[in-house]
Amino acid sequence: MEKVIIPLVIILVIVGVIAGVVFYVKNKVRKFSQDLFGTDSLVEGWKKQEEELSVTPCSVSGMTRLLEPQIQRDFPEFNWVQFKNKAEDALKLSLMAISEHSIGRAESLSEALKEEVTARIEQNQTAGVNEVYERIRVHQTEIARYEKQKGKCIITLQSAVEHIHYKEKDGKLISGKKDLLEQTKYNMELMYIQDESKVSADKGVGLTCPHCGAPVTSLGAKYCEFCGSEVIPINMQVWSLQHFYEVTYQKV
Repeated sequence: MEKVIIPLVIILVIVGVIAGVVFYVKNKVRKFSQDLFGTDSLVEGWKKQEEELSVTPCSVSGMTRLLEPQIQRDFPEFNWVQFKNKAEDALKLSLMAISEHSIGRAESLSEALKEEVTARIEQNQTAGVNEVYERIRVHQTEIARYEKQKGKCIITLQSAVEHIHYKEKDGKLISGKKDLLEQTKYNMELMYIQDESKVSADKGVGLTCPHCGAPVTSLGAKYCEFCGSEVIPINMQVWSLQHFYEVTYQKV
């Protein structure tokens, strides 16, 4: 009889220990979930957190107050509000064109942006992927960077954007969610570049003073640094939206 009772007691002790451990772990998980999400269920809490994040706009790298005066000094004709609105419209048109698999409604975009969007559409078609953007909304756009390079100036605009974004292949969802908003950020590059259709390639970026022939080396300059005569490079230079990408540093 003892030979039967002893193993039974051992089994009961083991079961009791396991039950105690399970109870302890469940209590710890419940407390952790309660502290973190305000609910006893970790799964429910995570879902609640996901839903809250889906409607909370991302913060952007806002350097507008610092950089706009610098840009205005270099380019007095620069209209920040105008270009902000233009960039937001271009971003929405680009995403809608990708979703519609057609450049049709995006004909007003710069050639550079149309090339990027077309490449994205062709890439999806080759892969047999249906990429969809819906409920696109831009919350905020700010100047994030201002760079002067040889022959061009680049203003990087950063936008906080919400949308539904998902991909399907062969009728199956392969990424994203159809019923959950996504909060993200996009950068759009605005460039002040030479109009190649009006200047021959061998002149590069060197505008010359129409009075003394000296090179105008400073982008945005309104007066020749040698003779002091007025120069108006605006006819030779254009602002253009050239490139956009989502701020995961994975190019769009």
